[in-house]
Amino acid sequence: MEIRVHENIQTVEVWLTRAESRDTALRERMKPQYRQWKAQKYLVAVFSSGEGDLVGQTAGLLRKNLTEMAEKSDAGP
Repeated sequence: MEIRVHENIQTVEVWLTRAESRDTALRERMKPQYRQWKAQKYLVAVFSSGEGDLVGQTAGLLRKNLTEMAEKSDAGP
């Protein structure tokens, strides 16, 4: 697990490995800490490792977003 606290923008990133993201006991133990950060007006984002191909899925998402942007610009105001 990696935790990055960005005090200047009041955000917290929690990065979990695949094994950690499956560990329900760990996730339960983290809930009080998440609540504490939220009480201090921090935005907490939890990122979990997935099962898919990161490069392939990211490329597909970028293609989809570009296609949608092109369609919106063609449609006009």
